[in-house]
Amino acid sequence: MIPSLMKPIFNRLSPGGSRGKLQVFIFHRVLAKLDPLLPGEPDAKQFDWMVRLIGRNFNVLPFGRAVSLLKSGSLPKAAACITFDDGYKDNFSVALPILQRHGLTATFFIATSFLDGGRMWNDDIIEAIRLFPDEAFDLKEFGLDQYDLTTPTNQISAIGTILGKLKYLPHGQREATAREIAQRAGVDDRSGLMMGADEVRATRAAGMELGGHTHSHPILKSLTDDDAYSEITRGKIELETILSEPVNVFAYPNGNPQLDLSSRHAEMLCQAGFVAAATTQQAIATVNTDPFMMPRFTPWDRTPTRFGIRCAFALAGRP
Repeated sequence: MIPSLMKPIFNRLSPGGSRGKLQVFIFHRVLAKLDPLLPGEPDAKQFDWMVRLIGRNFNVLPFGRAVSLLKSGSLPKAAACITFDDGYKDNFSVALPILQRHGLTATFFIATSFLDGGRMWNDDIIEAIRLFPDEAFDLKEFGLDQYDLTTPTNQISAIGTILGKLKYLPHGQREATAREIAQRAGVDDRSGLMMGADEVRATRAAGMELGGHTHSHPILKSLTDDDAYSEITRGKIELETILSEPVNVFAYPNGNPQLDLSSRHAEMLCQAGFVAAATTQQAIATVNTDPFMMPRFTPWDRTPTRFGIRCAFALAGRP
């Protein structure tokens, strides 16, 4: 199937109006060049053809506007959103120019704690594995194992194993453990991985939508209700202060509706003044979808044809 000929298929599968369906694409990073330790992240060349395919075949809308149209039964045919989580600097330096070149809008969900030199706990681990000078990394004192780092394949395996074991630790313990491991490997506490406040403002000035993603990216379900609400509202207030305007859309950290959040967190978002929120459930939204539980789905296929086919399967109810 030629990607440029997919639009009639998407229009038929997603007819708009009261039968509208919303495909929300999710990204985290867009790399200037391929990184052997981040095989799942697209580089600029791959992101360019993804965006070109999306722009030619979908009606791309900001997330908040799309959810509003979906709930009112007013979506256009083949409606879609492009979203980014966390606030990585390459969203601004690599992804934004590509989006602008194709005349597309996107929504960027920002975890405010990491702006201007911060680094997320998972990146502490990735950079520790990247920089550790020896062929074996002994982390038994952290309740982990010793990891063979002799090949990129082994390094990727070590990263996946460590992240999996730390992911659901208590939030503070997870952050402290990851940072100590990074320091052990010689990783500087300051980082250039994330946007600064000026880049957040410039992203908004470029016509993009900005949304909340908590302050320090905890798994909300692991927190007390008071702490979860504080994370939600602090991130919102800090982002609104940077932008000098209201922020009313949100993406849940991690975002698995079964493991990472619950209906009480949706209630907190409503109380805080948000109008829509994105999960990481892999599905397509319809008029019956809760606006605070919007699914997202990106086919990670390596060719435009396969990417387009998987988008069609998703719209047909078979992601």
